[in-house]
Amino acid sequence: MKFDALLSQATSVKDRKILDLMDNERASAYSVQADGLLFDYSKTNIDSASRDELLALANDVPAAREAMFSGQKVNETEGRAVLHTALRSFERKVSVDGVDVIPDVQSTLSRMGEFAENVRTGAFVAQGGAVTDVVNIGIGGSDLGPVMAATALSPFHSGPKTHFVSNVDGAHIADTLADLNPATTLIIVASKTFTTIETMTNAKTAWDWMAKDVADPGAQFAALSSNAEKTAEWGIAPERVFGFEDWVGGRYSMWGPIGLSVMLAIGAENFQRFLDGGAAMDTHFLTAQGLDNMPLMLALVGIWHNQGCGYATRAVLPYDQRLLRLPAYLQQLEMESNGKSVSMDGETLPYESGPVVWGEPGTNGQHAFYQLIHQGTRVVPCEFIVAAEGHEPNLEHQHRLLQANCLAQSEALMCGRSLDEARSKVANKFKGAELERQAAHRVFPGNRPSTTLCIPKLTPFTLGQIVALYEHRVFAEGVILGINSYDQWGVELGKELATALGPVMDGTESAEDKDASTQALVSFLTS
Repeated sequence: MKFDALLSQATSVKDRKILDLMDNERASAYSVQADGLLFDYSKTNIDSASRDELLALANDVPAAREAMFSGQKVNETEGRAVLHTALRSFERKVSVDGVDVIPDVQSTLSRMGEFAENVRTGAFVAQGGAVTDVVNIGIGGSDLGPVMAATALSPFHSGPKTHFVSNVDGAHIADTLADLNPATTLIIVASKTFTTIETMTNAKTAWDWMAKDVADPGAQFAALSSNAEKTAEWGIAPERVFGFEDWVGGRYSMWGPIGLSVMLAIGAENFQRFLDGGAAMDTHFLTAQGLDNMPLMLALVGIWHNQGCGYATRAVLPYDQRLLRLPAYLQQLEMESNGKSVSMDGETLPYESGPVVWGEPGTNGQHAFYQLIHQGTRVVPCEFIVAAEGHEPNLEHQHRLLQANCLAQSEALMCGRSLDEARSKVANKFKGAELERQAAHRVFPGNRPSTTLCIPKLTPFTLGQIVALYEHRVFAEGVILGINSYDQWGVELGKELATALGPVMDGTESAEDKDASTQALVSFLTS
């Protein structure tokens, strides 16, 4: 099997202490730097032999990487190119079916910038005056990316207040619209097809809300869609419709029109810096070799922990409150991309695919799930993210405390606390059998792996670097796993069944063709 040698390597060092590897050279030898970022993976059980084996598994990555960047249809199940990278870098010609896509990308970006600046400066006037609030209605990639980026870049906000609605649960849109003025609110509907049921249901609710106060709701709607016919039916003028091609997947789309809400918040210049950060990581990924390639090494560490060591989950732990939504964003990016069980050739995978990705920001997690991470029976590889500098110079002492907590957690995971050390902590309180019992509860197994990504400061540029870093990590892992990271058939069945259940739930059709459990649940919820 493909990962047998890696599994053998991991098994042979399973009981070795990571701390025993930590000589004076390890931190530099097991880290990568790129344009101001530092990725440290020295607190893992990877040694030179296992690293060589990992690099050998990545032999197919360079050719696949070139195929993706050049516009080949690497999304084979849907017959599509994968060109989110073309949305952020115009330095190389990229053709799809013989047509250079860059001019259209540039044109759309220019139109977005013009519209955003008109809204921000008041040149675009809503029916009640200048736009004060923007509501982005989308779901999945049309929500998670923009809401994550808008939250992350809050120090750079200088435009209207941004709000995000995704859940079809009426509570979400009701709570969002409750305190807004319809006459000064701009609604952005983000759906490539303009048929996504959750998004269009919320959009209709927003339309009805706005129609109570303004004469022409369509004049205060913008659409991020390629369905010009549908957007016209909603009365949305073409200059407020921004389309994108099928070679941009939803979870990779905030670099283009799906990022309009972010551009409205931070301005076109800062949005360009975000694109520049992504482009810088693209260049690094394309040119850096082997051990010096940050996305590749991030991917290989993930392969080591998942396919080698058998650790089924990974925790993303940003020590930055403004990266609050990054774990959820990466959850979709990684689990929708690499949560597959079939290889490119349609065969069942004989090994595990992508891991479960989860996490929370900073010290909040320490008082929630870190108990399991430190003392639970399962090993959870942790991916820490921390900035050298915060945005609040008058609160630098708090930022240093934040950094101290981050570094302390990775140190504690690696070093642990032995039974002897635990005894010494409580020897003055307990004796005999009770001392042994109490000490046992205070033992930390240690030898639990983590990585740390250090950034200079959270800015549009560095956020672009981070997002592109993880995008390319997902790509490299997918190549190594031999799967298609760019389709998502797993979301289809539930959608189809939900559509069929709609008439059942509103009482216009019977549930008699459903299983007994579903029938019972329908009866309980509708009786």
